[in-house]
Amino acid sequence: MQMSMQVSHLAPQLAVLMGAVVTLLVAMFTTRQRQWVNAPLALVALVVAAVLQVDLAGGPAVLAFDGLWALDRMTAVGSITVVVATGLVVALVPGWLATDARHGEYYPMLLLGALGAMVMVAAVDLNELIVGVVLSSVTGYVLAAWHRQSAWSVEAGMKYFLVGGLANIVLLVGAVLAFTAGGTTDHAVLAVTLADADPWLLVPMAATLVVGLAFKAGAVPVHSWVPDVAQGAPVPSAAFLTVVPKIGGLLALARLATVVPIDASGWRPVVAVVAVATMSVGTLAALGQDDVRRLLGWSSVSQAGYALVAVAVVGRSERAVPALVLFLAGYAVANVAAFGVVAALRGRTSLADWSGLARSRPGLAVAMVVALLSLVGIPPLAGFAGKFAVFAAAVDGGMTWLAVVAVVNTVVSLAYSLRVVAPMFLDEPVGSVHVLDRWSVVAVVVATVAILAVGVAADLVLSGATGSVLPALP
Repeated sequence: MQMSMQVSHLAPQLAVLMGAVVTLLVAMFTTRQRQWVNAPLALVALVVAAVLQVDLAGGPAVLAFDGLWALDRMTAVGSITVVVATGLVVALVPGWLATDARHGEYYPMLLLGALGAMVMVAAVDLNELIVGVVLSSVTGYVLAAWHRQSAWSVEAGMKYFLVGGLANIVLLVGAVLAFTAGGTTDHAVLAVTLADADPWLLVPMAATLVVGLAFKAGAVPVHSWVPDVAQGAPVPSAAFLTVVPKIGGLLALARLATVVPIDASGWRPVVAVVAVATMSVGTLAALGQDDVRRLLGWSSVSQAGYALVAVAVVGRSERAVPALVLFLAGYAVANVAAFGVVAALRGRTSLADWSGLARSRPGLAVAMVVALLSLVGIPPLAGFAGKFAVFAAAVDGGMTWLAVVAVVNTVVSLAYSLRVVAPMFLDEPVGSVHVLDRWSVVAVVVATVAILAVGVAADLVLSGATGSVLPALP
């Protein structure tokens, strides 16, 4: 591994930051009728960031800025996934907020939230990680409560704020305990110094770090905000907050797994228990939902549980990190596609409103079916490839029982997915269905194609993430 201090290693993040600055200035100095200009500007910034990240991915693994920033394959693929998901969400915004006087200000919030997730993905220092978490959280509070006149949106924002504030405090406690035990916040040094630390200090440290980042992943025990945000926040916000922070939080957990002494701290059992509780609670809660958006929220909770299965075997299986990256890529496009269909249908949420959709809007119905089946894990879609890789990593890492629990939850999840699919194809249409705008339809089409593409090209994603350097290893 090489050490470097080149500013170019931050080029993708700087592109996103500059995009946020430009869109904020445009929102401040343009008329209300021209606020839509920020949508293509935001997309340009994201495309530039993606191109720069792909270019950096071709180079050697680097620890930049005195060992604070990891430029490895996990950073590359994770950051590209964040950028792609954010770009798809941007396409949902113009139609949804067309009549909002603050329309233009929404885009810098999205870009700064994406930047926070990118920082979490690459952070190899606890201080840097906390900066990314806080940036992601602060922008998330704004996005969740964007519709100030809506009681649902305000409630979603308040719950996200309160749960997030508590979780962030818990994460800070974990960072303080890590500094106390290891004398530093640098991952690479902590990996060495924590080996001789007092186990009585390591156990609460591991527990608080896991719980603190579980909030970003939408995992138990700090998951209660997810269904409320999915149901009450603006649809673009719901799509963004159930995907992008999750990517950052889970990949940050994967890095921390190489820092904490696994056996002495009880890290692996803690993550495994959280994984089982998360996937089970999310799946069972989704079974009784009659609101599509709330159902997708609980589904997002359960998906975090599957991802945590891979985190639980980091260090035991070389397949863990590539499997996690592939799973998150498949989940991101599928979840955005599902929320994209909701946006295109102008926020229809009741299952009754989806009756006969296959006849009135067959294209959107097919896209929703593809998204849901991918989230369940049906081949040859992206979700199947991701879940199969995660389950294989769990078996390879000696935690077959965890893979079995995940398979059982996957089978049960098919039931709530069919509750959405069946009315679309079996019931009669309830009336005319109007589409939001072309932007949202394009986002749905692109996300649906991406679901198929990631599923078919799963081996390429795995090979791209294989050999990911986790710089905490001494």
